[in-house]
Amino acid sequence: MNLGPVKSRQQGLAIVAILSVALLAGDRLLLTPLTKTWKARAERIAGLKQSVTQGVALIERDETIRSRWSTMRTNTLDSEISVAESQVLKAFDRWSRDSGVSISSLRPQWKRAAGDSMTYECRADAAGNLSALTRFLYQAEADPLAIKVDVVELTARDTDGEQLTLGLQVSGLLLKTPGS
Repeated sequence: MNLGPVKSRQQGLAIVAILSVALLAGDRLLLTPLTKTWKARAERIAGLKQSVTQGVALIERDETIRSRWSTMRTNTLDSEISVAESQVLKAFDRWSRDSGVSISSLRPQWKRAAGDSMTYECRADAAGNLSALTRFLYQAEADPLAIKVDVVELTARDTDGEQLTLGLQVSGLLLKTPGS
């Protein structure tokens, strides 16, 4: 009986089985971890490139950003609370007088923020026609005082829409440490 071809077939199958196990082990132990590491490294490099690009953009805009911050810092509300309240109330008076809007109510409220700052929120109800309310809003937005318009609500008081009511909420910034 000739067992030569069976034995060589068994050896061939054993070699194929050993190579398959070696390839599987190589995939699980080397290839997959290296691929994951490579992908993680590529993502980190992409993130770092984006950070560098953003940093370069910030450096290029350095003078503009510093100038804007300086303007904002100098136009914040006064660090004395009563003076700050007066600044905001005078601003509302100035805006209403210049635009021809009548203010029916003002509801101010202080809110503490994180760090050395506070915000002075003020809710105002005003009435007038569309052009007067438009001027009023423009003046509120364009005022150099550090006031931000947070909420605007517009309601018609008559059926023709000639008389409108404006609900406006603004907030002003107060920095406790001037020159921050």
